[in-house]
Amino acid sequence: MKFNIKLILLGGLAYYVAQWVIAMVTGMVIHEGILDPVYMAVPEFWRPELNQDPPDMAALMPLWIVTGLIGAFIGVFIYDNIRAALAGSPAISGAKFGFLAGLFYASICMGFNGVFNVPETIWMWWAIEGFVIFIPSGAVLGWVTPKIAKD
Repeated sequence: MKFNIKLILLGGLAYYVAQWVIAMVTGMVIHEGILDPVYMAVPEFWRPELNQDPPDMAALMPLWIVTGLIGAFIGVFIYDNIRAALAGSPAISGAKFGFLAGLFYASICMGFNGVFNVPETIWMWWAIEGFVIFIPSGAVLGWVTPKIAKD
């Protein structure tokens, strides 16, 4: 098992930034648009900061950044250990990894749907968003990996 700390940190940062940029768009379309009325119907599931009017996103930003970076670092560690099995150019290899990450994310959404009494519409859109975020951010990760890993 490989543990390339330089790739995990620098690749993880690139992977995270790509996810963040894409999430700015999906946030407006999915969370502030399509799902907003659904979210309002189940306020008991959201952090108090999100139930304020307007929501206090800044209060949650430190949590979101830290957990997002940790998740990105874990994702890069996994990618570095399986990328040899993903054929294609570095960007294609990364996009394939992103697709796999989207599949795992969607399967987790399906599993949690059986546990949490949140409308199915939320789980469906979160799963779709996973593919929208992970595939292009995976391509970015794949593209930067050879520049960082030097292998």
